[in-house]
Amino acid sequence: FAAEGPVFCSGHDLKELSSEDDVKHHSQVFEICAEVMTLIQKLPVPVIAKVNGLATAAGCQLVASCDIAVASEKSQFATPGVNIGLFCSTPAVALGRSLPRKVALEMLFTGEPLSAQEALMHGLVSKVVPEDKLEEETMKISHKICKSSKSVLALGKATFYRQMAQDLDTAYKITTQVMADNLTLRDGQEGIEAFIQKRKPVWSH
Repeated sequence: FAAEGPVFCSGHDLKELSSEDDVKHHSQVFEICAEVMTLIQKLPVPVIAKVNGLATAAGCQLVASCDIAVASEKSQFATPGVNIGLFCSTPAVALGRSLPRKVALEMLFTGEPLSAQEALMHGLVSKVVPEDKLEEETMKISHKICKSSKSVLALGKATFYRQMAQDLDTAYKITTQVMADNLTLRDGQEGIEAFIQKRKPVWSH
């Protein structure tokens, strides 16, 4: 995900949330947004946010929902809904799963932005780079990912999010079985054989 201009994503259009529309319409707006956010994690490929500018409210939620986020040094992240009387409850779902609780709550309670470096320190973004290196760094990560097996990545991503919602013992039971299942994939065996034979693997995709 990327954007042009000084704002990465400012979230919902507040004109869609005025009293001119009813509760049913408002619920639909938030349901569609939640569907998009959860879909990101259900996609079989890694999703990268390339952030250059301000990410607020649902825009900050979008960054938190992506698998990887690379930000320029000038980027900022905020959930300022509380300041206009609309607490960022749906962005809080993604923020609370990406940031330490007290950091997420300070953002939600005050609406004050995190700098790119603060976002990196607390785990909201993966990497911070100068603006002129943002495209290069994002593509570098993307190209590295593309060198791996698509089926293995899909299995790994799905398993990662599945186990994160479990207790430690259940998470290990799930991932132990998935590791064994991974070995039954053609690419699982190809990768091991290639490593042993000291050659580059040839993936099935």
